[in-house]
Amino acid sequence: MSANTAAYPVPPARSRGLRKVIGASLIGTSLEWYDFFLYGTAAALVFNKLFFPTFSPLTGTLLAFTTYAVGFAARPVGGIVFGHYGDRVGRRRILIVTLLMMGSATFLIGCLPTYDDIGVAAPILLVTLRFVQGLGLGGEWGGAVLMVAEHGDERRRGLNSSWPQVGVPAGNLLAAGVLAVLAAVLSDDAFASWGWRVPFLLSAVLIGVGLWIRLTVQESPLFRELAEQGETVKAPLVKVVKCYPRQLAIAVAARFGTDVAFYTFALFVLTYVTTELGLSKSVALAGVLLGSALQLVLIPGFGHLSDQVGRRPVYLAGAIGAAVWVFAFFALLDTKTPALIVLATIGGLAFHAAMYGPQAAFITELFGTEVRYSGASLGYQLAGVLGGALAPIVAVALLDAFGSGYAVAVYVLAALLVTIVALLLARETAAAQLTADEAPEEAAAARAPSRLRPVFR
Repeated sequence: MSANTAAYPVPPARSRGLRKVIGASLIGTSLEWYDFFLYGTAAALVFNKLFFPTFSPLTGTLLAFTTYAVGFAARPVGGIVFGHYGDRVGRRRILIVTLLMMGSATFLIGCLPTYDDIGVAAPILLVTLRFVQGLGLGGEWGGAVLMVAEHGDERRRGLNSSWPQVGVPAGNLLAAGVLAVLAAVLSDDAFASWGWRVPFLLSAVLIGVGLWIRLTVQESPLFRELAEQGETVKAPLVKVVKCYPRQLAIAVAARFGTDVAFYTFALFVLTYVTTELGLSKSVALAGVLLGSALQLVLIPGFGHLSDQVGRRPVYLAGAIGAAVWVFAFFALLDTKTPALIVLATIGGLAFHAAMYGPQAAFITELFGTEVRYSGASLGYQLAGVLGGALAPIVAVALLDAFGSGYAVAVYVLAALLVTIVALLLARETAAAQLTADEAPEEAAAARAPSRLRPVFR
């Protein structure tokens, strides 16, 4: 604990309430990302055969990833819709709605007939449910992060806001773990026939748990104050575009490379190892599992570090490290040595954690309370379309065109350079106060404590 934090202890009652909010956000986001990543993992492993069986394996995988991208296309729509209502009626109500949407869509995917059963209607239904998933997740991230950031102590905001981020590797870990267990105990035929459905159907139980937890937390105190004073904005998205264009652009660009790198290290690796290298999917899944487990510790660790030295240096270190590591990543994969493949994946996800740890606080601190849900959600989700949605598709297309993982590495490098430039152009936000009367990013420099001034001016 820093001296700055120790000088201003958090009251016990407030601390207990904050822990409850953090727990609710972490568990809720973990379950929702479980749903989202479950689809991505299944798309990489079995959906090409079940829903696009008339195409070649690589083309079928490309089509499966295209349906995967539909969820990303829906996310900005969800961010706009739920961000609007989150800024109008409150964060808590919207988080309950998004949880129910994700859970219902995921459960129904587990019930879908395949192409062999109903023909072309199967992939159409798959795309429809994927779109609903994307809508729910589009409103989820902003609300979960804001609930924590707006409840907590500003001196620990980097650490506190990083806990909903932990829901991403936790959900990925859960999804990959369930699929790995099923793949290990079932034959390939049994897994392709019915085993893949089990994790989707399990989401009904998991979402029920998450819903029960979210119903017990209180609304964000900053939003309550705003609503009581009658200062909510009728058109928050319009105000974001009009008053916060620079902050919105920085949020999109800063996240873009982070997303491309992550989906290369955590998702495309499954396709590369199985399709290009001809190895068992269990090798790549082991790397994703171990890397995600490590992120459970690294993400809050880097979030805490950003409270001490600032958001930008931590974020930049991760981006630069990932830009270098991506070339080592494919070199290690090409050895076809299981231990080195696992090492490649763990290393990539470690550098991603350095970017992802401070990211939630960084994006949150760019916007005022009256538009924070809309601004943060739109910036985060637009980058998801440009980065995460296209990354697996572009990566598969590059692999098909050039026959080498190094073409994919150059693509990841280019995306990370966009993030690096955005961070260099941004102002440090760690000292921002989350208020409605000013753009936090603009005022942060004037209030920055001395420990941040030597790094950023």
